[in-house]
Amino acid sequence: MGSFDVPLADERTQLDAFTEEYRGAVEAALDGLTEEQARRRLVPSATTLLGLLKHVTWMQRVWFEECVGGTPRRELGLVGTPDDSFRLTAEDTVASVTAAHREACATAREAVADLPLDTVVTGHRAGPRTLRWVYLQVLRELAHHCGHADVLREQVLAG
Repeated sequence: MGSFDVPLADERTQLDAFTEEYRGAVEAALDGLTEEQARRRLVPSATTLLGLLKHVTWMQRVWFEECVGGTPRRELGLVGTPDDSFRLTAEDTVASVTAAHREACATAREAVADLPLDTVVTGHRAGPRTLRWVYLQVLRELAHHCGHADVLREQVLAG
């Protein structure tokens, strides 16, 4: 069921549905691609299709494990900046990055499962946020990067 199928659902159900839809969409951008295609750089930045999935994995860990969960990113073993989160290592593969993304999503679901949207979380560097704010920020980022992934995939398949 897509998020558009729940227009009369409560706010939390809608937020969860949109989040899951975008999580799936960013993964789907890699469907059927070779490792080389997934790593292909078509823009001056480090942005690649595989790098986008690695970044959204990092981003969700920052928001759900650091901000909501309260564990600093250094303790989580995360790179310090968004730019660094796009960078691929020789060990990164479509399978390994996808597995890490799925694990991060599962951890995120667990972190918020019993929390109301008005819960104030305090793990963000810039100060307290509500869980609702975190959801909206994650959705904004996922939607933004799904757009990038759509364009990059089109370019990779055309090339």
